[in-house]
Amino acid sequence: MIRIATIGTSRITYQFVDAMDQVPQVALAGVYSRSPETAQKAATAFGTDVTWTDLDTMLGSDDVDAVYVASPNGAHYEQALRAIDAGKHVFLEKPAVPTAAEFSALLDTAAEHGVVIFEGMRNAYDPGTSALRSLLPDLGQIRRASLAYSQRSSRYDLVLAGQSVNIFDPKLAGGALYDIGVYCVSMMVDLFGAPQSVSAAKVTVGSGVDGAGAVLARYPGMVVDLSYSKITASDRPCEIQGELATLTFDRIAAPRELVVTYLDGKSESQKIDLSPANMAFEIKRFAELVAGADPTPDQQRTLHTLETIDAIHAAMI
Repeated sequence: MIRIATIGTSRITYQFVDAMDQVPQVALAGVYSRSPETAQKAATAFGTDVTWTDLDTMLGSDDVDAVYVASPNGAHYEQALRAIDAGKHVFLEKPAVPTAAEFSALLDTAAEHGVVIFEGMRNAYDPGTSALRSLLPDLGQIRRASLAYSQRSSRYDLVLAGQSVNIFDPKLAGGALYDIGVYCVSMMVDLFGAPQSVSAAKVTVGSGVDGAGAVLARYPGMVVDLSYSKITASDRPCEIQGELATLTFDRIAAPRELVVTYLDGKSESQKIDLSPANMAFEIKRFAELVAGADPTPDQQRTLHTLETIDAIHAAMI
């Protein structure tokens, strides 16, 4: 049994703890928050009476095997490093850390301490992604892909009112690319590898971060465009175009409806009969890695995703 303590008490942590119930290899060890009131509120909701308000005390507990880090993005690196130094396995909410250099440093330190460092990227472990990957050979030579995710943040109105919001705070590595565009980048890297080059443009909001953006990624004989936004909403499907057929699918974070349309107009559809609430799959994978499975493919995908995000930031206009 892997006993996991949580760092961060935002909505995603509540979803994570709820998903833990579907994975028998893990259990909740307790809740960390700097605020006693916030920690107790979350602990009550999670059905535990174990809380910490001091990070070192939590990391020093023999009752904690691993930590789930879902604090603001800019805090991930330091908290993960401290957890690794304490001999704990680390499950990082996406994005793992803001830069590839930071993740590479965490990989080295985790290897030295013999612990697992892992990024929870929902679509990487979702059965819908496995299903669409299996359909790619039917498309023939892939020439173009369009991956999109736009979801207006419920906190954007606070930004418009001039208030400070973590997810839109540049000091905390906020912004649309890190929070929502990362799904597009990760799937692109997962399916096609790292691109040769990228160009990018962004829409800047009042806090100074990107509220929306677009990326054009170049591959040998293929281009991929990415579109993402936290200030607008869209149900636009994603699309992968080959010389023989085109694959469309709905949710990039949890693909559920896949359609292959051939040149003659005939189509084949596949529905994934699962809830979009899919965090259990990444938790299960984390448990497998802690049990001894090879983490290299998972960690390399994260590293290449962050390298691509670094390149996107450098190219942004």
